[in-house]
Amino acid sequence: MIKVCTFTGHRPQYYSFRFNETHKDCIRIKMLLKQEIIKVIERGYNYFIAGGALGLDTWAAEIVLELKEVYPWIKLIIAVPCLNQDRKWNQASKDRYRNILNRADKVHYVSQKEYTNGLNQMNNRNKYMVDNSSLVIAVFSGVNSGTKDAVDYAKETSKEIVIINPLNFEVKYPYTQQTLL
Repeated sequence: MIKVCTFTGHRPQYYSFRFNETHKDCIRIKMLLKQEIIKVIERGYNYFIAGGALGLDTWAAEIVLELKEVYPWIKLIIAVPCLNQDRKWNQASKDRYRNILNRADKVHYVSQKEYTNGLNQMNNRNKYMVDNSSLVIAVFSGVNSGTKDAVDYAKETSKEIVIINPLNFEVKYPYTQQTLL
């Protein structure tokens, strides 16, 4: 049986540590993310969709790829919002992104158009990921953002949601539509 989990979260510039992945807060977020991914694998989730963006999407994809060594049946799908989404990234980020694309089990382009303003393309990608999953793991601080839009859409579509708060490292699990009533 196919069970699909997806991810949403902030870009590096929205965290206090920004692009410093050796910062203790980034390390802690990645540790919590890995713990939650292992929990859902143990619940039978075997497909994971990551959006291919910088920050949380990259970390989630790399963690899933690492966990494939222990859980070889899991699959990673990268949902790319558009062509050349990485065109403004620095070379190290581009290389990291391309490495993930090369190692993923599948790469799905939500749009075959070139990168434009990005916002609509990113939102369409987020909707695709939520629509094609039953569980969302979100690293989300509550701020108004594309991540908030994705979390709100997941709530509207009655998806199970795990929220890791990057400000206090609290994990809310599970968070379902029923908890809102």
